[in-house]
Amino acid sequence: MLKQESTLHPIAISQVMINFAASHGIAAEICLNGTAITRDDLQDGEALITRDQEIRLIENLIHALPDEPALGFKLGLQYNVATFGVWGFALRTCRTLRDAANTALRYLPLSTAYCRMYTFEEDGRFGIGLDPDPIPPHLRQFLLERDLATGINLLKELSLSGLSICAAEFQGPPPDYAELFTETMGVAPRFHTSRNAMLVSAEAADQPLPTFSPRLVRMLDDQCRLQLEQRQTSGLTGLVRQQVLGSLGLVATLDEVASKLAMSSRSLRRKLEQEGSSFRAIVEEERRLTATQILSGSDMKLDELAIHLGYTDTASFTRAFRRWMSMSPGEYRRQNQQSS
Repeated sequence: MLKQESTLHPIAISQVMINFAASHGIAAEICLNGTAITRDDLQDGEALITRDQEIRLIENLIHALPDEPALGFKLGLQYNVATFGVWGFALRTCRTLRDAANTALRYLPLSTAYCRMYTFEEDGRFGIGLDPDPIPPHLRQFLLERDLATGINLLKELSLSGLSICAAEFQGPPPDYAELFTETMGVAPRFHTSRNAMLVSAEAADQPLPTFSPRLVRMLDDQCRLQLEQRQTSGLTGLVRQQVLGSLGLVATLDEVASKLAMSSRSLRRKLEQEGSSFRAIVEEERRLTATQILSGSDMKLDELAIHLGYTDTASFTRAFRRWMSMSPGEYRRQNQQSS
């Protein structure tokens, strides 16, 4: 099961595929065949489509251009920050590439990625891994290459081309068009490795991005969260969020939520992982948003707020808040109430 299969996608992302097909002489009707997407839908900037519709469009594109080498990779190079709306702009306002990667993964269903993605560090390098296993086998190579090319484009755009990829790795054998990878990334990939990944130096990952905006970071993060909730019209992540925001509250445990949803704790944990989430991540995100809203709009004492959020003491809450916002709750309250 694809981890984002319950999340709706903006039709603008599919429009990129249709435009790409048109540049290769393929009519939009061929791409839209069997998708139930209409011409009117394409003109509606607010329209959303399902993963099943998007997959059918992808299959139509592959069938229409069976002899085009590196089809997925070339398509991925058509995506940029603006393609993804609020998700893309949220990345652009992050402090560093490392922060942007964490934000990207937190709200990954708002992107066009089908691979399961993760970050890692080794030997002074920061890496982004791409695991295509959740993807149906007949689309796996195409979507792996599309996700990789999209990631390369975003890296370059976020750093304004000032960041260099220092290594790239692929699990499979080198394709006939491997030189295109080298030309685009500026480094020759290694093949037959244990993972698919692109890496930059750890120092580069922590360099401030030129478009960093502390004020916009918080605003766009909140918008990403709200947009994700709106698009996750089904799926377990939405049900868990309803429970912790409802009768169980933010003090709820994994076992309590699992019981409420009539499943075992182990099943709940596994199914959330399949959706690209976790119980801890859901609760942490809701605690952060609740804390910032209360600190900005009320005079509730910190010890009362800590209890409300499910922390055993104020010190635990303060440590968590510093991790989220890089400042104390008191500093955040002063800054936001003054700006208000």
